[in-house]
Amino acid sequence: MKDTFLFLENLLENNDTIVIGVSGGPDSMCLLHILNSLKEKYKLNLICAHVNHGLRKESEEEAKFVQGYCEENNIKFKYMIIKNYHNNKFSEEEARRKRYNFFKETVKEEHAKYLMTAHHGNDLEETILMRIVRGSNLKGYIGIPRISVNEDYKIVRPLLNLNKKEILEYINEYGIKYVIDKSNEDEKYTRNRFRKHLLPFFEKENPNVCLKFLKFSEELENYYTYVNNVIENKLKDIYINDSILISKLKKEEIFIQEKIIEKVIEKLQKDYIFNISKQQFKEIFKLINSKTNKQINLADGFIVRISYDKLYIEKEQNVQDYNFELKDEVIVNNKYIIEKVKSSSDKSNNVIRLCSSELKLPLMIRNFKEGDKIKIKNLKGTKKVKDIFIDLKVDKIKRKEIPIVVDSQNEIIWLPGIKKSTFDKDISEKYDIILKCTEEKYE
Repeated sequence: MKDTFLFLENLLENNDTIVIGVSGGPDSMCLLHILNSLKEKYKLNLICAHVNHGLRKESEEEAKFVQGYCEENNIKFKYMIIKNYHNNKFSEEEARRKRYNFFKETVKEEHAKYLMTAHHGNDLEETILMRIVRGSNLKGYIGIPRISVNEDYKIVRPLLNLNKKEILEYINEYGIKYVIDKSNEDEKYTRNRFRKHLLPFFEKENPNVCLKFLKFSEELENYYTYVNNVIENKLKDIYINDSILISKLKKEEIFIQEKIIEKVIEKLQKDYIFNISKQQFKEIFKLINSKTNKQINLADGFIVRISYDKLYIEKEQNVQDYNFELKDEVIVNNKYIIEKVKSSSDKSNNVIRLCSSELKLPLMIRNFKEGDKIKIKNLKGTKKVKDIFIDLKVDKIKRKEIPIVVDSQNEIIWLPGIKKSTFDKDISEKYDIILKCTEEKYE
């Protein structure tokens, strides 16, 4: 326990704000008590965040117990109830995601520096062993880092150097009350089976085995940090505009290729958590080498597909047809802004100048349709828009996102940023409409 206090004292600074995830069990009450004992010394602002998962009758009483402790010790109490789950079916992963979303919101509301949780050494053992049995990647095998950076705050697990026995000894020494979640004994949960049947064997071999797992985790974390920095640097040249450049990817060793794909998935996940299996990696590399139009389905609606020399890993898209009247400004697909401007010296395909007397107004903005043709400025005859996209290697899925400006008779006036029609006027000619297209991303 001395090492835990030393760890915290080396970490904490005066007036730190800390959100603590507290269930009311012995582990989290131990952590809450420790931080409360340091509150005056460091003038800490402590916020207790409690989640009721809505699964057990005892949950409301547990919430009242934790709230009562906070009121007695002048600790701010924040509370959330998970009222429903997807398809009304409990999922550990969904519960964890909602719990940490609540913690994250609380951290932001309170402008906290740290989120602290009561994961201990036995939790680390269980996590590493489960991932070895199930299969994971380098980051997964680390288990639970003692400190991890999450946006503008840090998640800290001060008890990772302690086992359950040491925590209970501390609880008993100070007479700290706690609640018991009986579901922690239910062997239908994988973690409980590991805890009951495997951990006692390891502790019999070495009573301080949790420290060995912590050392193992920290060693792997050092390797991961090094590899991750290498991959991040390579991504700058390989992952461009939400796609992986296959020709550049294939120049790397297979191990690096896999790590690049893993890193792209990690960046895409956000609220989605999914792993990629060795079999899926085989299918992806087969796809890369064959360059077929086949797509590979991952979890949560994500797909892998190829278009020209680019590999896309993305949520499967279903772009709806659209048709807007252009008045002053239109934002298309949260990406393209098409607007009327009073003046512009730009001569690129991002700006078009028109004479209203030559047009069938109003002007409309719609998406691409098969058979579309345009009379390109300075060229005789017409050209299929599809052929223009092929010449420019525009991704098939993205083609429907690109706005097309037409008149009321469906005559194509402009492919913003790509091609202008014969309706375009030079700066020296007569015109009374100037349209400008800007490509941005609005999240």
